[in-house]
Amino acid sequence: MLRTKPRPRIGFHWFCQVNTQWKDVDIYGHVNNAVHYTWFDTAVNGWLVARGLLDPVIGKVVGLVVHTSCEYFDEVVFPDIVTCGLCVTRVGTTSITYEISLFRNNSNQSFAHGTFIHAYVDRVTRRPVQLSGDLRHAAQQIFR
Repeated sequence: MLRTKPRPRIGFHWFCQVNTQWKDVDIYGHVNNAVHYTWFDTAVNGWLVARGLLDPVIGKVVGLVVHTSCEYFDEVVFPDIVTCGLCVTRVGTTSITYEISLFRNNSNQSFAHGTFIHAYVDRVTRRPVQLSGDLRHAAQQIFR
């Protein structure tokens, strides 16, 4: 397997901050790997909600995660502050591929990097739906 390198902050177009919590730290003394995925979810859905592109409670269209991955480059611990950097690397007909890098405190190099693919579906039928023009336009604005 080809190992990638930490990503620089400059490669991302939208950012949000999350705080590590005492409960995130596992028996090995660092934030457990599963927590990174919650930060990915928070970044992507936070971006969508902030732009009025997702109403998680009553929206007719929702994004379902169909693929996610993460590479870890360094540990993060409580009480570090984490910044999630978000960009889009693919806009399909019914799906978007997001990339998220996680940065500790003021570091310019990521300690983890992930891929997150949302397939957009009808909330009730769960059948794929074409991306709205607004979503497509917003995704293009943070395209890398």
